[in-house]
Amino acid sequence: MQTRAPCIRVSILGPVRLDVNGDAVRLTPLTARLLARLVAAEGEAVTARRLYRDVWQPTVELPHQDLRNRNEVQKRILELRRAFDRAGPGHGARIVRTGRLPTPRGAESTYRLDLADDELDSAEFTRLVGDALRAAPASAVRLLTDALRLWRGRPLTEVRDEEFARAPVRRLTRLRETALRELIAGHSALGRDDLALPVAEQSARERPDDPEAAAVLARLNARLRERHRDELLRHTLRGLRVDVVVVRGDLFDQEDANLVVGFSDTFDTSPDDVVISRESVQGQLVDRLFEGRHRLLDEHVRRGLREVTPLATESVRAKPRGRRTRYPIGTTVPVPVGKRRVFALAYSRLGNDLRARSAPADLRLSLTRLWPVVALHGLFKPVAVPLIGAGLSRLVELDHTQLLSLIAETFTESLRQDPAVCPELRIVLRDEELERTDLSALEAFLRGADERRPALPSPGPG
Repeated sequence: MQTRAPCIRVSILGPVRLDVNGDAVRLTPLTARLLARLVAAEGEAVTARRLYRDVWQPTVELPHQDLRNRNEVQKRILELRRAFDRAGPGHGARIVRTGRLPTPRGAESTYRLDLADDELDSAEFTRLVGDALRAAPASAVRLLTDALRLWRGRPLTEVRDEEFARAPVRRLTRLRETALRELIAGHSALGRDDLALPVAEQSARERPDDPEAAAVLARLNARLRERHRDELLRHTLRGLRVDVVVVRGDLFDQEDANLVVGFSDTFDTSPDDVVISRESVQGQLVDRLFEGRHRLLDEHVRRGLREVTPLATESVRAKPRGRRTRYPIGTTVPVPVGKRRVFALAYSRLGNDLRARSAPADLRLSLTRLWPVVALHGLFKPVAVPLIGAGLSRLVELDHTQLLSLIAETFTESLRQDPAVCPELRIVLRDEELERTDLSALEAFLRGADERRPALPSPGPG
């Protein structure tokens, strides 16, 4: 049976604490102060006389007390060594070292701590911050996050106002300020101002009179407002690197994203204001991404439909205008446009009277069939979706809020089958749609989806 290596941990970044083999060791108040005093010496030897004065703080010095005082110190040193010996015989003597210092009064006993970096949290903190200052941004963020996680409060809490503690407390406090400042810079360098913001807020709270901390926070807020000026809601789904976002604006301005555009079951492409309105999303697709060349779009759509079995073909007499071949509701055709895709989604039926009609079940089915195609052909880019069903399809059974929720609901359901559909679902609302949409309902739905989704397991060591 393999024995576990002994583990000693002295923590001073907050209340002084000693752990041996994972268990907290209870020290008497005087012994805890003695440990704090030796840690504050940062490896330097301290005479027994000085230890007694700093730890016991006698109000008067009586003659012939030296021997008694020295005995008091030795008793506490013995108690401290016994605490370290819980890790195994000899650890106390290894860590609490005894020495002799020549003085005019004769040789005096001295004591010092000899702790490895991994046995003292302040030493590990100092090492991590130092390594971070020499590292590239991504590595620096990881090192600084690990370092700041060690911080439990003001260093050497029990003795922080004592003269002997002021220098190490000041050094560690300044080093923490450096760590916070560098963590903000690291997140910003990686384009994650959203992660830098809470660090900057914490820094500003802790240093309310520091103009630099206030200025950094103001700059971050300004950048985030500029970046998200049209962003109305952002929710990162629990356990996934997937965001659901609602933005105010124009679908065709989302130039970094794939687009979803609703079609009828006949996949007409000509915006002639009879079959397709030029003001519709389909009409704008032809004008803005295909420079008005609907035949080019039609060619891409026809190519994508070759593998799809049609439902029926209308006669010229029954349907004199527009395309006559009908495809199943939910048919999705990925259309390449440069380095991204437009997903043409059949979610309505175009009657022979040239009126498009859809129903809630049709829309749900269409969206359910859309997401697997996005996962297969979307190149793992963000996907931008308009408020499908709010336009000329005359889907009157659902209001704008319900349409918004249905898009998000089918998307989150699809992630159970394939968590890598896309990194971001971006729902784009026009101003007139926003006025009639309750975003709080969507936010509540997403929070509920998080509660239903199991959390990712914690990563194992190393």
